[in-house]
Amino acid sequence: MKLLIMVCVLGDIVIISTTSTPFKYNEEEIVKELLEYIRGTYKKHYAANDQNLQTLDFIEAAHNDGEACCRDNIMKYVSRYDKKGAARRDILKILHYAVLLMHF
Repeated sequence: MKLLIMVCVLGDIVIISTTSTPFKYNEEEIVKELLEYIRGTYKKHYAANDQNLQTLDFIEAAHNDGEACCRDNIMKYVSRYDKKGAARRDILKILHYAVLLMHF
């Protein structure tokens, strides 16, 4: 079995693994892809300039309802899965909101 350890180093996540047995379904590479996707969301149009604020921050501040926002977005992306020809991106969005939901 492969050991996967995620360590926060100066704000970046570093994945350290042993190679005793490879993951059967390429999970390590998928987790890396997810982390890169999440990291990229902080550079997108919905992040507020230099303040590193996301739309979710405003929703949580105004309504104290970040949990519901994350749940609703998971349902939204599941319901429209691959309807725009971007199935993998939809999955990344679902997983990102699931990670955020774990925060709340």
